[in-house]
Amino acid sequence: MSIQSQIQAKRGFLAPSMQRVADVILTDPHVVLEGTISELARRSSTSETTIVRFCRTLGLHGYVQLRLALATEMGREDARRLDTSFHGADLTGGAEADDTSLGSMIATIGFTESLGIEETIAKLDLGVLEQVVSAIDRADRISVYGVSASGWSAADLHRKLFRIGRHSSHFVDGHEAVLSTALMRPGDVAIGLSHRGTTTEVIGFLAAAKSRGATTVGITNVAGSPVATTSDLSLFTSVRESQFRAGPMASRTAQLVLVDCVFVGVAQRRLDDSVAALRDTYDTVAKYRQT
Repeated sequence: MSIQSQIQAKRGFLAPSMQRVADVILTDPHVVLEGTISELARRSSTSETTIVRFCRTLGLHGYVQLRLALATEMGREDARRLDTSFHGADLTGGAEADDTSLGSMIATIGFTESLGIEETIAKLDLGVLEQVVSAIDRADRISVYGVSASGWSAADLHRKLFRIGRHSSHFVDGHEAVLSTALMRPGDVAIGLSHRGTTTEVIGFLAAAKSRGATTVGITNVAGSPVATTSDLSLFTSVRESQFRAGPMASRTAQLVLVDCVFVGVAQRRLDDSVAALRDTYDTVAKYRQT
């Protein structure tokens, strides 16, 4: 997982002084490459000691290691980036947006989303994925929960599982989602999606399902988040979220990658049945497609 992605994922769990350090680095990583630890401390209104502690939360010994890691990471990304005119900054609003071409913004969107896919796949724990697939394969009932942007990813997972004959449900109505948790039993699976892992509704759905003996699965970007700690099994995206539209951009793409990994794993467990179900469901709606 890249240093910048780690900083963003951990930011919400840091002390306020360290959050200021994180914000300065995420806004302008060059402050680390070109400035001293004293300059970073001044920019973030904190102390050099706090910055050293911040580095250690990332698994680094100190500021020098942070600078080296960022330099390596940004150099590698510059080699792949189509447009480096505002490297280190994400899509933002404000006056500076007027000077940014549409093509440049599109290049940044493509870069950010492809980076999220690559880091998510690289970080994926295959052992945990196997456990998730096995739990779903054995389950009599599968309930998938997500709110807002994560709700679209949840609906996509439900739809895919439903098409291969699994008893999957997804709920748009919050009360129906709550009611569904009361019907869950041991052997059932509840899957909750939340980018930051702090969505109150999803945490509540997972906790309620868990109290009924269901296996709970969290799909989130943040290890140690409430969704992750509430879940028996957790799969993690790795995304540097855009400031321009914080919810629906790269996080959604990375979630859909994990949705596809889960779906393919489940489908392979009963391949002949899955292929037959996909063919039958396709043929059933074929008459509604205009030629």
